[in-house]
Amino acid sequence: MKRIVLASVSPRRRALLAALGLDFDVVASGAPEIEEGLPPEQLVVMNACAKCDEVARRLTQPALVIAADTLVFLDSHVLTKPASLDEAREMLKRLSGRTHAVLTGLALADTATGSRVEGFERTEVTFRQLAEDEIAHFVHAVRPVDRAGAYTVDGPGSLLVARYSGCYQNVLGLPIVRLDMLMRELGCSLFELMDHTRADFL
Repeated sequence: MKRIVLASVSPRRRALLAALGLDFDVVASGAPEIEEGLPPEQLVVMNACAKCDEVARRLTQPALVIAADTLVFLDSHVLTKPASLDEAREMLKRLSGRTHAVLTGLALADTATGSRVEGFERTEVTFRQLAEDEIAHFVHAVRPVDRAGAYTVDGPGSLLVARYSGCYQNVLGLPIVRLDMLMRELGCSLFELMDHTRADFL
């Protein structure tokens, strides 16, 4: 079986793969990320490809490299990771009661053949109308300075969202169905690789 390498240290991406019972290694990418200057779809795909290529070049054994990049867009403007808790509160005020887009770019490379495939997933997320004290409670509890858009949709973040249109796993950072579709282009499948004895269930 081909070695799988996740080019990300994101705990949510690791958890989503681990929930399938997959056997994989984690190798952090040092590729710089860009956050402006291109349409959203191109931006996330370009970042994912840069991460994938950077990790693939460093591997000495054949592997299937999986890289992803997730960004939050409100009115076509990127909401990056907030620099402070005050900025996180301001981001959440902007998102309150509105619909925004979460895009994840994916890039997969088979280092044995030199083949690479890429794609993206888009999910529309609509926030509840949030009171200022609710935002304050969330920021105090989660301290979301390491999250694009200043939020997460699991745990306390489940209280923020009124509805989704599209893939829920995409909002967590790794659209599993899109990933499987891309893997099939390289001749494998998550169905073949998953191990039910190691899978996690809620």
